[in-house]
Amino acid sequence: QVQLVESGGGLVQAGGSLRLSCAASGRTFSSYAMGWFRQAPGKEREFVVVISWSGGYTYYADSVKGRFTISRDNAKNMVYLQMNSLKPEDTAVYYCAASRRTYPDTEKSYDYWGQGTQVTVSS
Repeated sequence: QVQLVESGGGLVQAGGSLRLSCAASGRTFSSYAMGWFRQAPGKEREFVVVISWSGGYTYYADSVKGRFTISRDNAKNMVYLQMNSLKPEDTAVYYCAASRRTYPDTEKSYDYWGQGTQVTVSS
């Protein structure tokens, strides 16, 4: 069982930065791939980025590539999402999720989800 709690969301102007954190409980955190997803109002939840259990593999959605950076600290059971050059279209609720799969490729591949944190980017 893994419990996930996101934090770090807020209101920021376009071009600004935010750092999201995801705190995980459970002794087996380091064995899970971790992903970030987001859901904008009126839209379906979409994939943002995934990081492998070791941190050696990452994969980004094209919409955030070059602006967002995912990292993890297995000693602290933490995953981070550094978001730079934010745009109004990045406005969404951001969720972190944990997957037992080595390379989770769909939303259904994730076993545990956090409650989300709101990110609002003003123009």
